Amino acid sequence: MIVREETYGKRVVLFPGDHFVTDKKLRISTLLGSCVSACLYDPVNRVVGMNHFLLSTKRYNDDMPLVLSEAGRYGVHAMELIINGMLKLGAQRKYIKAKVCGGSSLLKTQKDEDSFRCVGRVNCAFIQEFLRNDGITIVSSDLGGDLGRVVHFDTRDYALYIRKIRKVSLQGLGARDKEYWKRELKRHLDEGTTPDLW
Repeated sequence: MIVREETYGKRVVLFPGDHFVTDKKLRISTLLGSCVSACLYDPVNRVVGMNHFLLSTKRYNDDMPLVLSEAGRYGVHAMELIINGMLKLGAQRKYIKAKVCGGSSLLKTQKDEDSFRCVGRVNCAFIQEFLRNDGITIVSSDLGGDLGRVVHFDTRDYALYIRKIRKVSLQGLGARDKEYWKRELKRHLDEGTTPDLW
């Protein structure tokens, strides 16, 4: 997690596995692919929380609730961290609402369902199942698809700004080129900008 002072105020950048809760006015940002983010807010007590997580599974049994699966336990933990953090800051569970995004299928593979592409769908199903079971209303969602997302969650008015990122194929790129793109993605996320070619 990175905290930066910018012209419009403070911005917190989340990386995979991070979460953040606050009752201050600022912006929380992240970059999502197959991962999902839950942006939770209590508009009465003005407390918010956001996470960035990925369920580490390629397959799951359709008959088993995701929240009870091995991967789902990680997702439950990620969600409980922000909910409990919000409650400590004065939020009340009955007022908490959610905006969710992420869960893209970014990689093309030879395999069909038994592949990494399934991870995004599993993440989407998990976040919807968790929030439904917890009684938290999803106000808006931008889940699935095949594009990455740059996400900004503004705690002043609970607005969620999402910019889709066109696919950039890394097939055929050398190791040095791949490292360059990884550095560029991180730099632009840190700066809150988008590379010209996107």
